[in-house]
Amino acid sequence: MSILRFIGYFCSALSIAILISCSNQTPNTTTSAPAAQSSTQASSAMNHSMSGGRKININSAILSELDKLEAKLGVPALSNKIQASRPYGNVEELVAKNVVTQPQFDQIKDMVTIEDIQLEGEAKDVDYMTKLALMKGHLIVAKELLDLQKPDQAEPHIGHPVEEIYADVEDQLNERKVQAFKEPLIALQDEVKAGAKDAAKVGTGFKSSMQSVDTAIAALPETQRNSPSFVLKTINGLLDTANSEYGAAIADGKISQLIEYQDSRGFVTYANELYDGISVQMAKEHQDAHKEIETTMATLTKTWPTPTAPAAPVSTSDEVSKMVKTIEASTQKVTKAS
Repeated sequence: MSILRFIGYFCSALSIAILISCSNQTPNTTTSAPAAQSSTQASSAMNHSMSGGRKININSAILSELDKLEAKLGVPALSNKIQASRPYGNVEELVAKNVVTQPQFDQIKDMVTIEDIQLEGEAKDVDYMTKLALMKGHLIVAKELLDLQKPDQAEPHIGHPVEEIYADVEDQLNERKVQAFKEPLIALQDEVKAGAKDAAKVGTGFKSSMQSVDTAIAALPETQRNSPSFVLKTINGLLDTANSEYGAAIADGKISQLIEYQDSRGFVTYANELYDGISVQMAKEHQDAHKEIETTMATLTKTWPTPTAPAAPVSTSDEVSKMVKTIEASTQKVTKAS
């Protein structure tokens, strides 16, 4: 057989193989990932998310996630600007719509996407729990501010759960047969917006809202809620977001964005509460990791001495990032072993 004839046969066979392969594929005309993603892929995606590796969907991410981009670039109110310019047909439209400059986009292009990841199994449960934990963090700091007679500062933190997070978790609430609780959140926000003049009504509304979130959390199996591995993944999600919020709060060595400072305080406060629930088991089964987490968390918490913010930051954003990464590294010793 001549070399030319062999090459001709080879090219023909290759063309047929390509045609067969293409005919067996279903075109994907949406920006979403396939719904039939394996639980292993979803779990991997969630683990990346907890360590800051999963890309941020600029079309659907809540403000707390978009704040990671704001903290990265040091651009005040960037999260709101990204949200206001939705939808995006591609990530490059961040530049085309004058949301960021080209040099700024070059710094975050590997962090952003317009594609969704369909989470399944434990990864979906961790995502659900983390979103509810963020709600709790917002409400915790709101209550502190209400107790200080600062309803104007408390109102955004009551608004965030319903304005940012609820829509992102609503489908899962329906799937898990959890009674909707958007209306009580809105009612509480309206009462606080009006100046929180009726303390009894505000107190009842706050208690109802917090109980609603706790009921939604209780939809998860008790064994899962008490599992150190599961709780630590949730804590990582909270601390990752707190880290971004704190980074967005600091500018030129000062706390320039009070709301972001308060957000991060609420998230760290609830992360501590979650860890308290598993600390005995951690001390018994993972002594070294427990000591590292407990010690670092205690130091990290000192960054937020009051809900109204100190005159000067207790910790720099770099110091907070370092502590969060130390805790994450310790938690991974437990989660990888599970």
